[in-house]
Amino acid sequence: MSPPDSKRLEPAAAFDLLSTAAKLLFANGQTTERMVAAVERLAAALGFRVSVFPRWGELALRIEDVAGWRHEIIAVEPAGVDMNKVVATMGLIDEVCDGRMETSAARSALEAITHFPPVSILRFALMAAAGAAALGVIFGVSHLLGLVLIAIGAGAGACLRRWLAGKSRNLFIQPFCAAILAGIIGAIVVRLQVSSALLLVAVCPCMVLVPGPHFLNGMIDLARARIVLGAARLAYAGLITLMICTGLLLGLALGGVDLPPSGPFSPAPFLYDVLAAGVAVAAYGSFFAMPWRMLPIPILIGMLAHALRWGALSMGTSAEIGALVACLLVGTVTAPIADRLRLPFAGIAFASVVSLIPGVFLFRMAGGMVDLVTLGDHSTPELVTQIASDGTTALLIILAMAFGLIFPRICIDWH
Repeated sequence: MSPPDSKRLEPAAAFDLLSTAAKLLFANGQTTERMVAAVERLAAALGFRVSVFPRWGELALRIEDVAGWRHEIIAVEPAGVDMNKVVATMGLIDEVCDGRMETSAARSALEAITHFPPVSILRFALMAAAGAAALGVIFGVSHLLGLVLIAIGAGAGACLRRWLAGKSRNLFIQPFCAAILAGIIGAIVVRLQVSSALLLVAVCPCMVLVPGPHFLNGMIDLARARIVLGAARLAYAGLITLMICTGLLLGLALGGVDLPPSGPFSPAPFLYDVLAAGVAVAAYGSFFAMPWRMLPIPILIGMLAHALRWGALSMGTSAEIGALVACLLVGTVTAPIADRLRLPFAGIAFASVVSLIPGVFLFRMAGGMVDLVTLGDHSTPELVTQIASDGTTALLIILAMAFGLIFPRICIDWH
């Protein structure tokens, strides 16, 4: 069926509309499959057929109609997560496809979405501080001074990141410098012995920097056999994590402190654990520019998932199994909700399980590897064993989280 005349556009105008919509979704965290499906649906509503070929750094679009075809490559990096832009773009596509918006108005509306402002610096800094302090509670920090120091480090790091965003377009300088600052603050705390939290003051602000949605989107792309794009996403996330580890260790080294691969931290009581998980979810939702009205949904899901994990751990299961059980719940619940609310699945799913990320194990492994190189032939078997244990635990938790979140998503899409 031909589209109404009000939706008919010249091929050049249609291509402009489609490319802008695709760019907005791809650059701001929408999963690849949902982005492609949305652009194809919009093209069909405009009377065209479109083929989308996403790769890191570019989108290749080819649109066809009875008169011929047009092909162009758009430069865009899928390096951000902005749920507000994704929700607005998906809503606009729905309106055009349902005939509730004229195509003449859609282009200007998409342009307005492109210029949506980021989360305010006040909200960004306060939620970073709250999220890092909440992670401190989850990992056993019970003294108010320690939580205040963690919040100060994370809040200052958030302000530094926002300032650097206006000075450089480099994708890695923000987490690197924020991690250095956290390491310096942690080293000062250790030197002055002003808190029993000690190195958690440095570690928790770094944990809020971990690029979880990019890990998750990369794993989803690999599961969909988009090998090149999935590998590129994982490489990007891995490089950010490397910069965080390097910055943290450098900041600690500037203060003459190292990060020993010590044993696990004491868990928090059930009520504190669940409430802190809700705060951490709210913080990550804010980082991803989730609209306020939608924020309670991942908070409730995240608190329920953490309660389930806490129960699993109390029954003697491993951290990996606890993470798998919690993430299976989150993946099953968030997949239909993400579709219903037009939210990017990776953003809402990861926000719901942010408190499960094995950042502490990754950072301890990195610190242990530095100690291993420093000690050389004088290193002990216990050090090597602890490094291997931390690295294996982190890897298994990441794999368990990825499987738990992705498997329900794929099953729902398949049906």
